[in-house]
Amino acid sequence: MASLTTSVEQLNGNKVKLSVAIPAAEFEKAVDAAFRKLAGEVKIAGFRPGKAPRQLLEARLGPGVAREQALRDTLPTYYAEAVAAEDIDVIAPPEIDVTAGEDEGEVRFDAVVEVRPVVTVKGYADLQIEVPAPEVPDDAVQQQIDMLRDRFADLEEKSGSLADGDFAQIDIKGYVHDEVIDALSATDFLYEVGSGGLVPKLDDELRGTKAGDILKFNDELPERFGERAGEEVGFQVLVKDAKRKVLPEVTDDWVSEVSELETVEELEADARKRLEMYALVQTQLLVRDKVLEAAAQLVDDELPDALVAGEMERRVHDLAHRLEHQGATIAQYLEATGQEQEKFIADLRAGSTLGVRADLALRAVVAQEGIEATDEEVDAEIARLAERSEEKPETVRKEFEQRGALEAVRSDIARGKALQFMVDQATVVDESGAPVDLSLPGGSAVEESSEPPEQPVEQESNE
Repeated sequence: MASLTTSVEQLNGNKVKLSVAIPAAEFEKAVDAAFRKLAGEVKIAGFRPGKAPRQLLEARLGPGVAREQALRDTLPTYYAEAVAAEDIDVIAPPEIDVTAGEDEGEVRFDAVVEVRPVVTVKGYADLQIEVPAPEVPDDAVQQQIDMLRDRFADLEEKSGSLADGDFAQIDIKGYVHDEVIDALSATDFLYEVGSGGLVPKLDDELRGTKAGDILKFNDELPERFGERAGEEVGFQVLVKDAKRKVLPEVTDDWVSEVSELETVEELEADARKRLEMYALVQTQLLVRDKVLEAAAQLVDDELPDALVAGEMERRVHDLAHRLEHQGATIAQYLEATGQEQEKFIADLRAGSTLGVRADLALRAVVAQEGIEATDEEVDAEIARLAERSEEKPETVRKEFEQRGALEAVRSDIARGKALQFMVDQATVVDESGAPVDLSLPGGSAVEESSEPPEQPVEQESNE
């Protein structure tokens, strides 16, 4: 790092003036580098590109050209080093004014820059959060059991006409003019009526038909067909057989056959336990969201436009990145969801403003409670990020260090601990005001990606 001399002066409007002095000898190295750069760009007779001596270049170009080039090339680097040295949390590009050294000697410049405001919050340790009681209704338990019955259902011949939920064994051919589309053609294909598994009109055509019926119709391919979406395709369908689903009767024998449990009572208890666990985890996640919202309300300071604009840009970038993986754009997303651009921007600004307030509140709690991220926690986070990106932890750490982002990781961890601190201190009640116990059996941690149980128990294959 250059031997810079720096100082910081607090200004009005949430800004600071960073003053930087670069020794003449230090800056002379930058001037030499600028001359080498110019030597590669300027053609001088008798010298290969990049080989002309500095004295000749000074005579040809003038002594000030290289210094101007050096200022343009190095001031951003000197500024970044000064920001790091003074630990300034900048939120917008600086306004830089060179105050000395444009012609010779020591270089001095001032950088006026907007910084993240530091706020103080009160009441964060005694929040009261209201959430729905994490209860499991009886019909939810029955739905889980019915899902298991559906998985082990049998198909039997049906004499009547097909209806939703029935299965048709069909030969189907999709074609455009005389071209048969292999991806839309199959023999002895077992299709569930009403599933919407191919094209919408197929379900309409199959309803009310019987074995032996022949169908001909045209339909447009839906969006999931990618480049062929919207293309009109002709279909010819032979209904070869009609079947209906027969669900097994729920008995102790059936339970012991398809699961590790022995009785219907045990199956119901197991399904309820799993659903209660899921409901509890979802309630914990809801509490975290509500604590963040409450924390945001504790910050009533005026927010810098740069902070809100930066958060809006980050959110738009994240959305565009997710949509790109789905082959879509933001414009297509707005059209598909029926959103007007003005409302989208207004909602984006409102959400970003709330997010910035919540972030400032978390930073305040970190400072006020003296919360820190330990080296072990940083190592664990690096390891987690490395696993996600399928890289070695050493590689990920080195990348963060090179980008100067390791402290950002430490700050993220500290803010996460601040949020958990507020969650732990909060009083959680249901709609009636009764306390809600959010502790998980065995002290299990909340997982952001918790999913509802698809089956009440681990199943054995029925094949």
